[in-house]
Amino acid sequence: MGLVKQIPNFITLGNLLSGTVAVIFAVEGDYKTAALLVCIGIVFDFFDGFVARLLNVSGELGKQLDSLADMVTSGVVPGIIMYKLIQNNLFHTPHSLFEDSILGFSLLGLILTLGACYRLAKFNIDTRQSDSFIGLPTPAMSLFVISLPLIQEYSNIEFVQNLIANNYFLIAVTLLLTYLMNAELPLFSLKFKEYSVKNNLMKYLFLVVSLLMIIFLQYISIPLIIILYIILSIISNYGKKATV
Repeated sequence: MGLVKQIPNFITLGNLLSGTVAVIFAVEGDYKTAALLVCIGIVFDFFDGFVARLLNVSGELGKQLDSLADMVTSGVVPGIIMYKLIQNNLFHTPHSLFEDSILGFSLLGLILTLGACYRLAKFNIDTRQSDSFIGLPTPAMSLFVISLPLIQEYSNIEFVQNLIANNYFLIAVTLLLTYLMNAELPLFSLKFKEYSVKNNLMKYLFLVVSLLMIIFLQYISIPLIIILYIILSIISNYGKKATV
């Protein structure tokens, strides 16, 4: 029975392992493999809590372990990828104003890692986030960031490619995502207490539209889905306030 109780923690460690290996590939510039590993880690992150509730073994150890694993998979990895994107843009920009301080300027991407750390620490002591989120979850931020180099490589839309090649855009994204992670912004959770359409309309709408975007837009769909998630949450919150 003792080993059974550890199953959720083993799943969480799978998240940590995926994130740790993703760090290696991100540093080496293999963003596709890093993104795949981050996605695997996020799946582990979803199922560790599900299994813990199923086995009725939720506890403080699992909670702390979960945040530590998320810090790597959804904190360190996106920070490194943003760092590398900014750095690569500087190397390919002739006569850059920042060419003499490429390392220092690139380090701005790691603000994401700091923001994720702060958010995860707040999450552990915030009792309001059992059924919903306050601020953008770190996995959502991570998915947004890891999609950028994939969009740059595989998208044929020149405007989008030019945006990602612009460091002012990347730094603006870094600062905005860091703010959203720690903002007092209520966002709905995808956990279902029951499955009626009436009580879960916003969740079903989000899932259906997200699936369609993935099918037709591929990598570009990922940041759009995160933006849609934020917009629908704001609409949902406004609707709740209007009915009070």
